[in-house]
Order: sequence, then C-alpha cells, then structure tokens
Amino acid sequence: MHRRSFLSGMLLAGLGGFSLKSLAASMSHAMPVDGSPMPLLDPALLASGADQGSMPLLTNESSQPGLFKATLTAKVVRVPLLKDGPTEFWTYNGSLPGPLIDVMEGDTVEITLHNQLSQPTSIHWHGLPVPPSQDGNPQQAIVPGQRITYRFTLPEGSAGTYWYHPHPHEFTAEQASRGLAGGFIVRAKQDPLAGLPERLLILSDLKLDHMGQIAPNNSDDWMNGREGQFVLTNAQNKPIVHFDTGGRERWRIWNANSARYLRLQLPGSLLILIGTDGGLLEHPVTGLTEHVLAPGQRIELIVDAGKRRDQGKLIAAVYARGKMGDVAPDKPLDILTVDFSRVITDQVAPLPARLATIKDLGRPVAQKQVVFSEKMTMTNGQHGMQFLVNGKEYDMHRIDLSSRVDEVELWEIVNQSDMDHPFHLHGTQFQVQSREMDGVVKAEPYLAWHDTINLKSGETVRIKTVQHWPGIRMFHCHILEHEAVGMMGQLQVV
Repeated sequence: MHRRSFLSGMLLAGLGGFSLKSLAASMSHAMPVDGSPMPLLDPALLASGADQGSMPLLTNESSQPGLFKATLTAKVVRVPLLKDGPTEFWTYNGSLPGPLIDVMEGDTVEITLHNQLSQPTSIHWHGLPVPPSQDGNPQQAIVPGQRITYRFTLPEGSAGTYWYHPHPHEFTAEQASRGLAGGFIVRAKQDPLAGLPERLLILSDLKLDHMGQIAPNNSDDWMNGREGQFVLTNAQNKPIVHFDTGGRERWRIWNANSARYLRLQLPGSLLILIGTDGGLLEHPVTGLTEHVLAPGQRIELIVDAGKRRDQGKLIAAVYARGKMGDVAPDKPLDILTVDFSRVITDQVAPLPARLATIKDLGRPVAQKQVVFSEKMTMTNGQHGMQFLVNGKEYDMHRIDLSSRVDEVELWEIVNQSDMDHPFHLHGTQFQVQSREMDGVVKAEPYLAWHDTINLKSGETVRIKTVQHWPGIRMFHCHILEHEAVGMMGQLQVV
C-alpha cells in the first residue's frame, strides 16, 4: 500500500498508536505528541485590521565605526492578546518579532546572547557567511542562565535579507513556534535601489488553542510540519499598510513559518522580483502574478501602485505541498491589506537594467548527493515514521559528508519523499544549476544566491556551493519539525 493511503487510513482510525520514532526515543521533554485534535481558537477572536506598526530595531551599543555591538536576551513575555488572560511567548528582548539587526557589508557584528529560558538555546545566523564556530550549531547551545558572544565580520558582497533564530538540538521547532526569530539586513555600500521606501514583512505562523495559549504539537504537526490558524505580519494579525505616496515600494519578505509555504499574490498588481536569499539579482524579473516562498526563504520585490487607488489584499493562495494523512483542506489566507489611496502619482522611474553582478562559482571539483526520504516503521506495536537524509536520522556525533575549504562542489539534492521539503545549507549561499522532474532537466533561468531551496516530491535540484571556513556545517530540511525528528546531516569542512 502507498504510504500516503496507509497514513490516511491510520489517521481515520483515530491515530491511537501513531508516534514518531525519534520523538519517542529522544524528545519526551519537548512539545508533546498528541493524537487527538486540540480545540483551537476561533480566528475571529484575534484582533486584526490595525495599521502596521514599525519593526523593532536592535540598538547599536558601540560608538566605534564599523562595529555593531548589542545584546539579545531570550526570555518569556506575556502578551494580552485576549480578554481571558495573557498569552506566553518566548522572545528576544521582549519584542515580537525579535528586533531587526540592520548593518552594512564590511561591518563587524558582536552579539551577546543571554539565555533566560528554561531550555538550552543558541542563535543561528540563517544564510549569513559566518564561521562555523559563530553559527549557533546544535553543538553550541547554551544552558539556561548562560551567556555567549557571537562575533563575525560581514564581507563585501554579502548584502542581502537574512534572519536569525534558535538552533539547539531537539528544541528548535518549539522555540521558533513560540516567537524566537528576527530579521537581519546587510546593506550594500553601493545599492542601486537605495532611495526606494522599504517595507519589511516577517511572516510567521501562530497556533493558539481555545484558551488563547500557544498550542503544543500534535501528530499531524510532527508529520506534516506545524501550521497555525494565523499568519502574522511582524506579529500583527492582518494589518493594513498604507502605500507610499510616490507609488513604488521595495518589499523584503521573510517566510519565518515552521512549515507553511507562502504562495504570495497581490491580485490587481504585478510583482517584480529583484532579490533572493543572498541579495539582488542581476536583472529584475518582471510581470509576476505570484511567487512561492518556502519556509526559511526570503525575497525582495518591487511593488508599483500604477493607477491603483483602492485597497488590495496580499494573500497566501493554496499550495499543494503533499501533506499526508486526513488533514483539513487548505484555504487561501489573507495576509494583509494594502491601502493605495494615498498614492499621488502613477509616474515612476524605470528600474535599473542591471542590479548586481553575480559571478558563476566556476567548475566543480567534487560532487555530492543528498537524498531526502521518509520511512514507515512498526516498533512495539506502534506505527511510526522516520524523516531521513541519505537513509539515516540525524546524529550529532556522526559526520555525514566532508568538503575542503574553498573547493567548489556540485551537490545533487534528491527528494524521494511524498511531500515538498525545503533544503537549507548553513554558512554559505549557493547557485541553483538545474531542476529535474520525471527525467526532464530544466536549467535555472537566471543566476541567484540561495541558502534555502524547495524540492517538490520526486524532484532533483543541482546546486554549486563552496565553504570558506573549516568546521562543522549543518544541512537539513527547513520544515522545523522534520529537522527536529531527524532530517538533518553534518558536513565536515577541512
């Protein structure tokens, strides 16, 4: 029997025996696995429709040019979302999302993390070119009450839209779902779009139970990845954004969800793609009606009002990523409302024909293959499921692959599972070469910098990549629940 059909039958039977093998073995202290559905909060009960507030900003404590120095404290805060009582979140410096870190390429960054949580934690600088010793790997988590200082220098050419979030082994999914994430912008010294007004949109899931508290994961969450009934924009529910009077904005969008794919559309407007995870494209990609953003990815868009003076909705249309089991059908979600009424002109200057120069990484000198797969198990009379990389669950004490510093490699990433998985590689940006589905190979239409790329079920993606520091790097599925239960490996760079 096909495993999707098998799971559907099992879930319809009540899920009484379902467990995830790796959770049962190693995650009894983490978010509970519960086969029965938990009543969730009626979405109408969470306030919405307020004007979008400003992004919290991390203050630079240094007066030294070229040095950004600050402290992030991971701690519990209670937010009065509902009349029945406050909702507990885990935050950086008490803000949701975590404060934005805004620096220039060439800057040295020194951030001290103070852990006031009840769990070990770390900070992973997602997508940033930092040494392994400073990247918050699972081996580097600090215990409650401890402090650690991260220090790294951002090289020329690293301008882009990044983010930071925890990465402790077995705790990442819970800590992110409770609020621990923030944006990180590295600005270029020469930015052809520097004069445009920017809009920063960190999109994140929130799953609340009927009492207004953050709900624990159930078995569907661990199997498919956690999706909440709310998609927040900078921690606000369906805010209103008032479009710039000049008729053009530069949008930076983060998919900070644990598992939700964002098939973003702004009906009535065309979108112009200008940047991916690691910075600007060489040329604008015009005339887009939508863009799919996998968990962990970021994009930069140009949005023009044109002759619009109405209100529009940024929506997340349905994206079929291959969920397993008897789950409710997906529905389109309103993300935010864009109010174009204040625009006073439809005349905007042409965009630069060239935004950046992206050099091909060159001829690979080594090749690797990474295979994502899933496996049904039966242990002690219980059905279980494993999420695997190259046939194995993650082991912190095992090295899965090895590379050499500054050697360009061709990686073949293969998805042999029944659902989409976003692949993330730490410490570097890579270039997608081609995608293959059903034996048909298609070259990537343009060069771009990525640290996270989606793989559809049955798809193979080939990338060029290079690591510039020795040490251990992680590679994994960026559906955080899948990472937590084993879909991760370790690269030793020598």
